[in-house]
Amino acid sequence: MPDGKMVKAIKSAALGVHQKILARRKPNLKFPLRSLQNVRYRPAVGFFELLGKMKERTLTVGTVKTFAQTLRMMSLSKNLVETDDIATKREAYYVSKNWGEARFDEQPESDQVMEDIEALFRVNREQIGFIPEEKGGEVAGKLTVIDKDRDTGKTLKIDCTRFGSGAYSIPISVEDLGFQTDAKFILAIETAGMFQRLVKHNYWKKANCILISMGGVPTRACRRFVRRLSDEKRIPVYVFVDCDPYGIANIYRTLKVGSGNAAHVNEYFCVPKATFLGITPQDIVDYKLPTHPLKDVDLKRASDAVKNDPFIQHHKAWQDAFARLVKMGVRAEQQALAKHGLNYVIDDYLPQKLAHPERFLP
Repeated sequence: MPDGKMVKAIKSAALGVHQKILARRKPNLKFPLRSLQNVRYRPAVGFFELLGKMKERTLTVGTVKTFAQTLRMMSLSKNLVETDDIATKREAYYVSKNWGEARFDEQPESDQVMEDIEALFRVNREQIGFIPEEKGGEVAGKLTVIDKDRDTGKTLKIDCTRFGSGAYSIPISVEDLGFQTDAKFILAIETAGMFQRLVKHNYWKKANCILISMGGVPTRACRRFVRRLSDEKRIPVYVFVDCDPYGIANIYRTLKVGSGNAAHVNEYFCVPKATFLGITPQDIVDYKLPTHPLKDVDLKRASDAVKNDPFIQHHKAWQDAFARLVKMGVRAEQQALAKHGLNYVIDDYLPQKLAHPERFLP
């Protein structure tokens, strides 16, 4: 949504509240319910879509503080957009300390209201002036990123093969970036350690690929970067994470189809064409990997995914994978491949897996 329209939308919502107060009616705001219970998954669309369930915030004696906080956060957002400024989620929390009785006691309260507002207007938080604290991910390999110098406006070409032992950091906003690449695929990697190993040995050169470190559940900026790069350059995305319920149902699924909590923006922050390279339950057997027992939290996460996650429910292959993992009672990390040698992942595992992308899990 362009800045002018965003400011207009905020003013319109605030005016609606004001008019109801003048008419001596209880003002209210309606937000989409953000959970897996209010989304559906259709392969043809490729991401979690919102269903029609809503929650309503009405001004009453019991909700007066939350209602006031929502309006103050909307006002802060309007000011940020109008002045072309930004605030981190942490800064927004501290700004509220000037709001008297409407101040937030803890940041999770502030984050919740911020997410409600982006859902209210069906935008992402960057469009209303709020940015995350965390980095967007790191990139190395056969990619040149086209950016602009903030002072001069001149085009900058950033060669991701020329960072030595480091890597290009994905910025918070990626909408205006351009890409040049002849890479065959993107390899999205869960852990920074595995990413660093592949960078250290120039794996991207050997495989003619782009390496992206997700650092756990990928940030929105990371997901949007991968999505734009994959779509615009028409190259596949292969995902390399640990074999555990968290790696599959949180990290991979969030990258591929989004989440229930962010269902209002999943269309832009997911990579529907991504497929799961590994580590798989079958890999544990084939490569005789060292494992760790599944914890109670792992078992609960697996059970919840099979029972409540529309993406897992749609794909029998994933249901079977979870059933097998639970029956085995173990989980395996990417680094477990080091059992066969520190560079086994480069010399054997990845080449063997990449020879058969048709076997990747959906």
